[in-house]
Amino acid sequence: MKILTKALIALFPITVIAQQPTSAEKIRKALQQKEQLTVTSTVKNIAFESIGPTIMSGRVVDVDVNPENTTEFYVGYASGGLWYTNNNGTTFTPVLDSSPTQNVGDIAVDWKKGTLWVGTGENNSSRSSYAGIGILKSTDKGKTWKNMGLTDSHHIGRILINPNNSDEVIVGVIGHLYSANNERGIFKTTDGGKTWTNTLFINENTGIIDVQYAPNNFNILYAAAWERERKAWNFDGDGKNSAIYKSNDAGTTWTKISENNGFPNGDGVGRIGLAVYDENTVYAFHDSQFRRKKDDKKEDDSNALTKEDFKTMSVTEFLNLQDKKLNSYLKMNGFQEKYRAENVKQMVRSGTVKPIDLAKYLEDANALLFDTPVVGAEVFKTTNGGKTWKKTHQGYLDDLYYSYGYYFGEVRVDPQDENGIYVLGVPILKSKDGGKTFTSISKENVHADHQALWVNATKQGHLIDGNDGGLNISYDDGESWIKLNQPAVGQFYSVYADNQKNYKVYGGLQDNGVWVANHNAKIDKRWHQTGKNPYESIMGGDGMQVAVDDRNPNIVYTGYQFGNYYRIDREKGKSTYIQPKHELGETPYRFNWQTPIHLSKHNQDILYLGGNKLHRSLNQGNDWEAISNDLTQGGKKGNVAYGTLTTISESPFQFGLIYVGSDDGLVHITKNGGGSWEHISNTLPQNLWVSRVIASKHKKERVYVTLNGYRFDDFTPYVYRSDDYGKTWKNISSTIPMSSVNVIKEDPEKENILYVGTDNGLYVSFNQGATWEAFSNGLPNVAVHDLVIQPSAKHLIVGTHGRSLYKANIAALQEFKDKEALFSIENMRKNASWGSTWSKWLKPNTPKLTIPFYVNSNREVTLKIYAEDVLVNTVKTAASKGFNEVVYDVTFSEKGRKEYLKAHKDASIKKAKNDQYYLPKGIYKVVMGEFNQTFEIE
Repeated sequence: MKILTKALIALFPITVIAQQPTSAEKIRKALQQKEQLTVTSTVKNIAFESIGPTIMSGRVVDVDVNPENTTEFYVGYASGGLWYTNNNGTTFTPVLDSSPTQNVGDIAVDWKKGTLWVGTGENNSSRSSYAGIGILKSTDKGKTWKNMGLTDSHHIGRILINPNNSDEVIVGVIGHLYSANNERGIFKTTDGGKTWTNTLFINENTGIIDVQYAPNNFNILYAAAWERERKAWNFDGDGKNSAIYKSNDAGTTWTKISENNGFPNGDGVGRIGLAVYDENTVYAFHDSQFRRKKDDKKEDDSNALTKEDFKTMSVTEFLNLQDKKLNSYLKMNGFQEKYRAENVKQMVRSGTVKPIDLAKYLEDANALLFDTPVVGAEVFKTTNGGKTWKKTHQGYLDDLYYSYGYYFGEVRVDPQDENGIYVLGVPILKSKDGGKTFTSISKENVHADHQALWVNATKQGHLIDGNDGGLNISYDDGESWIKLNQPAVGQFYSVYADNQKNYKVYGGLQDNGVWVANHNAKIDKRWHQTGKNPYESIMGGDGMQVAVDDRNPNIVYTGYQFGNYYRIDREKGKSTYIQPKHELGETPYRFNWQTPIHLSKHNQDILYLGGNKLHRSLNQGNDWEAISNDLTQGGKKGNVAYGTLTTISESPFQFGLIYVGSDDGLVHITKNGGGSWEHISNTLPQNLWVSRVIASKHKKERVYVTLNGYRFDDFTPYVYRSDDYGKTWKNISSTIPMSSVNVIKEDPEKENILYVGTDNGLYVSFNQGATWEAFSNGLPNVAVHDLVIQPSAKHLIVGTHGRSLYKANIAALQEFKDKEALFSIENMRKNASWGSTWSKWLKPNTPKLTIPFYVNSNREVTLKIYAEDVLVNTVKTAASKGFNEVVYDVTFSEKGRKEYLKAHKDASIKKAKNDQYYLPKGIYKVVMGEFNQTFEIE
C-alpha cells in the first residue's frame, strides 16, 4: 500500500539489521527433529483436553464439496487444519492432525479417487498468516500425509486438479510473506506431484494468489499475480506486477491479459480474485490502491468542524471559532475532558499548541490506516477471454473492503447464471445483473470478513460460506443461513485463568472478541436445548489480553486491538473505557495490535499498559501517568503501528521492579517504579520482536526473555534467561526444533520447570532450559500463543492460534523428582448414577479415575488397587519411558468383590445397570511396585 505509507506520519526512523529467512532445508530438519522428539519425549502421554470454545470459530480459507453428494465436504482453516464432514456439517472430523502443520492456504480434492491435496501456508497476508511447508498429499483420506515438495513456497494461493487427469495439478504460489524468494508463481505437475515445473515466474516479490479454469476445458486457465511486501511496520499490497494471466495449454505457458485493455495497470494494482463462467467470460475482483479522484464538493455539507480544517487554520481563525462549535469537535472526537474550548484557546494564544495539533491529536499510525482515500473494491468483466476488460459498476463499492482489501479478494459466479456473482469482503454481496448493482447477504448469524464461498453448480441458491467466524450454509441464496461451528478452531492471542475455586478461563481471539467460561464447562450441543452456551462473549473486535481482580472476579480488564482497553464490572454490566490519552501537542502514543497490560499483584488497583511508553494507573485505569519515556527505538514510517511495547512483567518480589519488551527488540528494566530505566538487551540478537519478558517467581534477580523473528521469516527459537537482572544472558533454546517462540512460563511450584509455546507446538523443560520435551497427546502441531497455569488446580491452559484452548493436569510434573514414581491421585465423589442412566437406550455414566506415574523404561506396569488389605482390582498397562496416565473405572474385579465382601460382611455392593460393581465410599490405595498413593471416594 504505497499510497497508505505516504499518508502516514513521518516517525523517527530506526536502523533494522536484515534478518535471514530460515531455509526450507532447516525447516525440514526441524520437522524431523520434532517428530523424533515426540517419539522419545517423556511427556508424550500427558493428556491435553480441548476445552473449546466451539461457538466462536476461526478463519476459514477454503471449502471443497463432493459434487455428487453435497452433504460431504472438507473445510480448511487458516491455522486450524483440515476438517471433514459427511453429514452436511452436523459433525466434523480433523484429518490433518497427523501432519507436521495445521496451516492451510488452499485445498483440493479428487473425489473420484479420494485423494486430498493441501497447500500449506495461509493465502491471506495478515499479521498471523502462518507459513507452510509446501504441498501435502493424502491418498487415504487424511490418515497419512506425504510432502510433495515446494517446501520454500510458504504460502499457497490455489490448487487445481485436472478433472480428466488427476495426476495433472496446477498450484499458485504466493511465496514468502516477510521476505523475497524465488519459489513462487505457477507450478505444474503431470505425475501426481513427484516433479514440478515452474511455468510462470514474475519476480521474487510477486506470486500467484488465484488460479481458475474454464468449466469443461482445463486447457483454459486464468491466474492472478499479486505483488506484495509485508514488514512488521508496513504492508505494501500493490504494485505494477499485479496482473491477470491466461494459459491456453493447461498452464504450460502464460500470457499477460490485463495490460492497457481496460483493467488497471501500475503501482496501485492490488490483490485480484477471479471467477470463470466459461472460456471467454471472467470476472475479476480488484483491490485498487489508486487514489480516488478529488471531488471539489465536500462530502459532508454540514457545518461541523473536521480535523482537515485545523491543518490549514491560522491562529486568528482558530481564536475566532465559536466555543460551541469547537467544543462539539472536541467532544465528538474523544478529546479528554480537560480539553474544552476556553482552555484550548488559551493554549493556542500562549503558543503551547498550534491549531494543527487538534488534527494531529487524532492521527496516530492506527487511525491513519482507515483515513486513506483509495478506490478500494471494484469488479471487472471480460467476455472475450481477456482481450478487453470493463468495470461492471458505477462509483465505489464502499463499506466492503474499507482499507484492508488485501485480506479478502474472492469472487464467485453462479455456474447456472452468468450474471449471478458474489463478492467477499467485510460483508458478502451478491449481484444478479452482472455486477451493476449489489445487495448484502450478510445476516445476523453470519460473521463478517468472508474468505471462501462454494456455489452449488446444480442447485441454485445453495451456498457454503467460510468467514473469520467459521462456516455457514444457505439454501435460499443468502437470505437465511445455518451456522456450522462444531470444530474448536479459534485463533487465540491470549488466555487467562482467575483464582476462583471453580475457576474461569478467559481468552482473546483474532477478530472474534473475548470469551469466558468455567474451565470444566461441557463442550457439546446441549446449549441448543438450554439456550445458553457455557462460553460468554464479553468484548468484541480482535480480543486481547485479560486481567482479573483477585479480590473481585467480576472486575475484568480487557479490550481489543491497538490498545482499546476497558474495565468491565460484570456484576453491574458496566464497561469503562480506560485507554491512556496523550496530551494535546504531544506526539500521539503508539499502541501495538496486541497491546500488553499487567495488573500488579502487589496492589490490585494498579494497572500497567504499554504503548511506546509504559503507563501506570493507581486507580483501576481511571487516571494514567507515563512512568517512562519512549522505550522503543522510536518507530518507523509505515501503515502498521510499530515501535511499541509488547510485553510487561512486574516482579512478585518487589513492587516497581518491572521489565518491558518492544516489537523492535528492546528490553528495559526499572527497579524504582519507573524513576529510571536501563536498557538490558544489548547482548541479545537485535531488532527482533520481544514476544515475552517474564520476571521470575522463584528468584528476584532472574528474568526470562523470548524473541520472535517470524516477521523476518526467521523461525529460529530465541529463548534466554538472566540471573542478574539482565546484565548477562544465557541461551536456553538449544534443543527446541526450529520454530518461532511466542511465550515462556515458569512453573509456579518447581523453579526448574519451564514451558514454551512456539508457532509449532508446546514444550517443557525440567532443567531450566538445558533440554526440552515435546507435548503431543491430544495437542496437534499448532501455533501456541499464550499459556497460563492455574496454581490451585495445577492445570496448564494453552491458548492456540488455530485450535482454541486446551487443558492439562501438570501435578505429576510438579511432583517429579527424576526417578520412577506413582504420583498423587485426585479424590472423586461417589455418584449413585455410576453405571446407569435414566433410559436403557442411552450410554451409562462411567466414572474415570486418572492414575499418573513415571517409569524409566518401556514395559508393562501392574497397578493394584486395595481397600485396606483387600485387593479389589488390578490394572495392567503398556507404559512407555516417562510420564504415563492410566484411566481406571473404579470397578471391582470379580475376585476383588468377593474378597471385599468376606472382609466387610455388612457391606452391600449392588450391581449397576451395566453389570459392573463400583467401589463404595472409602479410602483406597494404589500400589505400583514399591510405590503407593491413596485416593478417596467421598
